[in-house]
Amino acid sequence: MNVFVLDGTYELFRHFYAVPAAFDSDGRDIGAVRGVVGSVLAMLEDDVTHVGVATDHVIESFRNRLWPGYKTGEGIEPALLAQFHPLEDALAALGVAVWPMTELEADDGLATAAARAAGDARVEQVFICTPDKDLAQCVHGRRVVQFDRRAAVLRDADGVRARFGVGPESMVDYLALVGDAADGYPGLPGWGAKSASTVLARYGRLEDIPADEADWTVQPRGAARLARTLREQREEALLFRRIATLRLDAPVFESVDELRWAGPRPVFFDMCARLNAPGYFRRAQAAAARLGASA
Repeated sequence: MNVFVLDGTYELFRHFYAVPAAFDSDGRDIGAVRGVVGSVLAMLEDDVTHVGVATDHVIESFRNRLWPGYKTGEGIEPALLAQFHPLEDALAALGVAVWPMTELEADDGLATAAARAAGDARVEQVFICTPDKDLAQCVHGRRVVQFDRRAAVLRDADGVRARFGVGPESMVDYLALVGDAADGYPGLPGWGAKSASTVLARYGRLEDIPADEADWTVQPRGAARLARTLREQREEALLFRRIATLRLDAPVFESVDELRWAGPRPVFFDMCARLNAPGYFRRAQAAAARLGASA
């Protein structure tokens, strides 16, 4: 079997800005919710049998206590923020496993789900469906891969190296050095993608980089300045690595069998009516019949 784990928050953002606004029977904007549900339905129609979705039930997490500039819900459009919880309800009604994150983040849910799925010998391949570079740390050979559904780009371990210049095992160190503007932590001054990939391709982890640039066997531009910055801000680098490291203890599932789609729940009919998308119910029934799920 193949297992697909989706970043529900990313999907909601993507559809919010990609599809026209649409309104439910109470006049609330649910265009993004409808878009994500339709996208997941398309996966089921394409014979995906095992699927789960991690969501950010709240925006803030334990990482906000580690770094004051870490991302918050500030600046998110109210019409988008209001669709976070309705998305979870709609996907649950479709019968898809949903993991709402509170203390952790959707990325932690994806990392945990991918690791647990990969630990089951019955699973042939795990697809982490998000383009977020944070999840590149979870890629393992060709068994656990990252899949950008929008761009139709699949990235295995070799693909991670080709894209970032380092393998999955060094991605958290890479992010610690270069930072992540989307998540709100800056990395170390002077360290860019090229210098970080050059040094980490040789040394792998932060603690294995010699303190003195004279001992480096690679010499990126500005090596002396880079080494000095790393010496002086090593604690910040280790903190950023901790922030970048995804947790593997999120509350997701115990057995991969829980991810097998068993068809829509009875409430999905009413959910489709509220979404003004009656065709979704017929599509779900047809997909369930084809997959042998109980609709």
